[in-house]
Amino acid sequence: MRIIVSTINGGLDDRVNQAFGRTPTFTIVDVKNGQIVNVQVVQNPGYSQPRGAGVTAAQFCIDQGADVVIAGQFGPNSSGVLQAAGIRMVSAPATMTVREAVEAFLRGELTQAVFGPEGGAGPGAGYGMGRGRGMGGGMGRGRGMGRGMGRGRGGGGW
Repeated sequence: MRIIVSTINGGLDDRVNQAFGRTPTFTIVDVKNGQIVNVQVVQNPGYSQPRGAGVTAAQFCIDQGADVVIAGQFGPNSSGVLQAAGIRMVSAPATMTVREAVEAFLRGELTQAVFGPEGGAGPGAGYGMGRGRGMGGGMGRGRGMGRGMGRGRGGGGW
């Protein structure tokens, strides 16, 4: 099983980045028989794109053979691409390391994905740990309002 996790610097000890499409790096974790057997850190090709970062990042995860993608939240464009490819999306809090998130997923403790506005936290957007913003970059700043198209909110019928 291949699990790709959104990260800032990458590696098992890095924290899960709350942004998916604009995460600087992905940590790719290969799991066999419930054990981590390989880890690699790669740059996100969508990170500095002015537009379409989520779709580029999602396509990159597909090309890397992801079975599962873990991030804080997923925008509507990236989640649509990942869902169409049959890749499972799971959200983890910013307090979890990559290792903790992968192990929690394998134990069945991480099962849901959080969906938010696309492009909420680009380079230099000023989000980060310790700023009291809970689940993420771009939240509460009026970005993307009115474009949600009703996806990702409300009753969990999935």
